Order: sequence, then structure tokens, then C-alpha cells
Amino acid sequence: MVETFYLDAILRASVIAIMSTGLTLIYMTTKVPNFAHGSILTVGAYIAYTLASFMKVSPYVSAPLAFLIGAGVSLAIYRLVLRPLRKHGSPIVSVMIATLAIDIAFVGVFGTYSDYLANVFRLIGTKSFILISYDFSFFGLQHYGAAIVFPILTLSMVGLLYLGMTRTRFGIAMRASVENPDLASVLGVSVERVYSFSWLLAGGLGAMGGALATLHVAGTPDFGSKLIVAIFAASVLGGFFSIYGAVLGGVIVGGGEVLSVNYLAPVVGSWVTQWIEGVPLIMMAVALLIIPKGLTSIKLRRRR
Repeated sequence: MVETFYLDAILRASVIAIMSTGLTLIYMTTKVPNFAHGSILTVGAYIAYTLASFMKVSPYVSAPLAFLIGAGVSLAIYRLVLRPLRKHGSPIVSVMIATLAIDIAFVGVFGTYSDYLANVFRLIGTKSFILISYDFSFFGLQHYGAAIVFPILTLSMVGLLYLGMTRTRFGIAMRASVENPDLASVLGVSVERVYSFSWLLAGGLGAMGGALATLHVAGTPDFGSKLIVAIFAASVLGGFFSIYGAVLGGVIVGGGEVLSVNYLAPVVGSWVTQWIEGVPLIMMAVALLIIPKGLTSIKLRRRR
């Protein structure tokens, strides 16, 4: 019998990997450290909760809708807030603070929305919910189907991104925009379209991940905000300019969070489980000291 905390580690790693991929994609293209990215996770979580509450729809079914709405929300954030700031020549610090303000605003919006659901529709658990009853079982493990779906989704996402960025004209245009946006623009590439697409795709993946995450992680108004440190740690560990590094960093950070506290708890006591959110900070600090350019830089140095 597989220990359930191994499955929890797989789920956590997959969530962080999907989110860090989106964060890295945004940073690669627009150079914006997007602190509002975690809120897109919350968007997906509440879409899944709303549909499950009113229509008894599984998060597996609501995930595509979450993708579409999350993509739209993320694109709106870029078009309505961040692009105008960039056009006015705002420094990157101002843009970063703007994303932090958006994240705080989203926490308030979802807090209000959860109160609305509770007061008007008399729903229970609007501020903390887990939709585990909608998950399927396999090999005698009750409601742990997401441990299969999430890794497959993550690997499929990486594969499609690789094919899209290497085998399509738009993917080549995206890579050109990342390397040298001015030259790409001169050559006829719509750099602004590339930027918009990166925000749209990152938002869609984040919201879809949020919808599926509610199968095993408690959804709250600050659900994504609490994970933003782990998401950034994964991107830093993988290297901010590598999609594959982001996935690898997400697997290490997400899996490391769960496994470390579960292995330490029997030795030092159960109190260590309260410090699970400190694990990404430690990993990020170590990564910045030893490999400041991320895991993918090791591979590059070996090639040279």
C-alpha cells in the first residue's frame, strides 16, 4: 500500500509545477514578477466550488471552464493595469507592487464572494472547502485519482509547450520576443500579441490547476496567495528563463514541502507540520546562494 503522503507530495508538486510554469512564462516574456499569479489559482478554486455547489459538477468537468475564465482574468490584468504602466515607463518595482495590490484586492473580492454565497444561498464552507468527494479511486486508494491526473496534465503541458515553441511560427516568434523584443518587432513580430498570449496561457493553466487542486487542498479566499512563496521558490530554483526548469523546480519544492515535514514529524514532533510554508523559503535561499541562476544553469555550464 502506498503511503498517502507520497500521493499528497505528487499533488502538491504538480500544483506548484503548473503555477511556476505560468509565472516563469510571464517573466520570460514581459519581465514582470507577477505576485497576482496566485490569485488566479483562487479563481479556479472558486469556479470549481461554485459549480460543485449549484450543479454538482466535478472539478474535472469544471477545469476547462476555469481555464477559459482564468485566461480572461489574467489577460485583463495585463491589458488594463500592467500594460498601461509599462507604456508610461513605470519602473519594474512599480509594476511589481501593482501586481501585489491586485493580489490583495482579489483576496478581498473572494472574501466578499464567499460571504455572499453563505448569506444568500446558505452554503456551508464557503471560506474553506475541499471537494475530495468528487475525486475517483484507484488501486484501493479512496479519492486519490488526482495523483494520476495531475502528473499527466503537467507532463502534457510541458510537451505541448515544447512543441508549440519549437514547431510553430508563433512559438518561434515568442522565442524571438523573449531573446530580443526590439529586433523581433523590426522583423514584423507582434511582440504585444506574444505578451498577451503569455498572460492568457499562464492564467488559464493557473485557474485549471486551482480547480483541480480543490480535490485535496482547502480552497480559501487567500488560497493562491498562501502558495505564492512556493511558486516563486520553484521558479527561482528552476531558473526564471526556463519552462522546463520551472517544472523541475515545482516538483522539487512542492514534493519537498510534503516529504520533509512528514519525515521530520516522527523525529522532532508534529509541531513541524505547521512550518511547511517555511520549506520553500529555505530552498529559495539555498538556491540563491549556490545556484543563483537556477538548476538549468548547471546544464548550460556543463555544455560550455
